[in-house]
Amino acid sequence: MGDADNRGVAVVTGGSAGLGRATVRELAARGWDVAVLARGQDGIDATVDEVRAAGRRAVGVSVDVADAAAVDAAADHIEDALGPITLWVNNAMAGMIAEFLDTTASDFERATAVTYGGAVNGTRSALRRMVPRGRGHVIQIGSALAHRGIPLQAAYCGAKHAIHGFTDSVVSELTRNGSEVAVSIIDMPALNTVQFNWVASDFSKHPQPVPPIFQPEVGARAVADVADRPRRRTWVGESTVGLVLGTRFAGRFMDWYLAKNAYDGQFAVDHHEPMLPANLYEPVTGDHGARGVFTAEARSGSLQTWAIRHRRALGAAGALAGAAAAVIGWGAVRRAN
Repeated sequence: MGDADNRGVAVVTGGSAGLGRATVRELAARGWDVAVLARGQDGIDATVDEVRAAGRRAVGVSVDVADAAAVDAAADHIEDALGPITLWVNNAMAGMIAEFLDTTASDFERATAVTYGGAVNGTRSALRRMVPRGRGHVIQIGSALAHRGIPLQAAYCGAKHAIHGFTDSVVSELTRNGSEVAVSIIDMPALNTVQFNWVASDFSKHPQPVPPIFQPEVGARAVADVADRPRRRTWVGESTVGLVLGTRFAGRFMDWYLAKNAYDGQFAVDHHEPMLPANLYEPVTGDHGARGVFTAEARSGSLQTWAIRHRRALGAAGALAGAAAAVIGWGAVRRAN
């Protein structure tokens, strides 16, 4: 793959594992040079190797996204190595499975600093470079849980809600200033990633994402699609659509339903694999790839995301069908007269 195929330079935070790892692979396959920001060096090195094996340039930087100065220094290093950053994906997150009153203030603040603060720091570093150039694209990895919080994940849900409000403010400023830089939010469903094998938890049962569960590649394809054709908001998966619309039109029912089902729904009945050490404060050694332990249960595709990817063709087909119906109807009217 030569320079003519190059889409530009992409940065993916939390890019060494889970959704971030799948996103790096998908972007590299579509012609992006990719910079991987994460903490664990083993995962960074393995991810960089995968990008280079796909024929693209890569650089990896070990950085804690909660450290604004470190993120900005990493951006400088990336541009020195690869050139101007044209896409920045804020994906890094950290969290715990615990009731709010059982969560220490330090743990809550740490999860917020990584998940929300990391998105703020990444956006700042990206826009400082993109805005003066008049081009670029920032993608925030959101969540269905940005629209409706669930039990046991108050810090994560709060951070994802905050990302939405923060991004709306930034977009309004860019719009007022006439900037050509695009900013997108992609809200993800439950994904089969290593998140639920190293999330901080004191429960004896193995945590899991609330079903239905999708493979991380479903989310990664959505990210790459939005990178190809920027759009302001994207919901991924039928479950995300259902949760968002349910919250808008049946909020009190959703309160009851999630209180009843989402607590126990976050514990796996048939999985007894040993948990990895929690990664809230320190990275977990080793290369952990993109997928978690729920592959047998996870869906590899979604009709809803397929429809988004083919929305232009579907729109054209719908227009043709409408035109044909109009012609048939007009013919019927003429015959009747």
